[in-house]
Amino acid sequence: MTFKQAVITCFQKYLTIEGRAPRSEYWYFFLFYILVNFALGPIDTTLFGGGYAAPLATIFMLIVFLPFTMVAIRRLHDRDMSGWWLLLMLVPVIGSLALLVLYVLPGTPGPNRFGPDPLGNDTEWPDDEDDDATYTQSSIPRVNRE
Repeated sequence: MTFKQAVITCFQKYLTIEGRAPRSEYWYFFLFYILVNFALGPIDTTLFGGGYAAPLATIFMLIVFLPFTMVAIRRLHDRDMSGWWLLLMLVPVIGSLALLVLYVLPGTPGPNRFGPDPLGNDTEWPDDEDDDATYTQSSIPRVNRE
């Protein structure tokens, strides 16, 4: 997944908890968030002065809060973990470090309880060419509909 695809996907799925997010989707969106915040810092300082007044950065933070939360939950799903693990953020320092480790680790290969592998590594399912070999012949005759 490219940087642009990750940002577009996160904004398109801003209310989607279901499914899985690969590492690239999460980390590219995180990079997008950091880059925009760095760009908005000097703009806020120039337009609104120094100090704590940073309305553009605050508005941006409010805009990306839901997409960022949802991609974090989908990233946990890729590790076959519930989104409730995101509550580790409430534990000072240790919770954030634990989540950082979970976000860095690769997802579970193949499908898990949250959906198919977003990278397409569905090794547990038979390939399309092997479908005929894995299923038995039906007793219902085939009817040609022309």
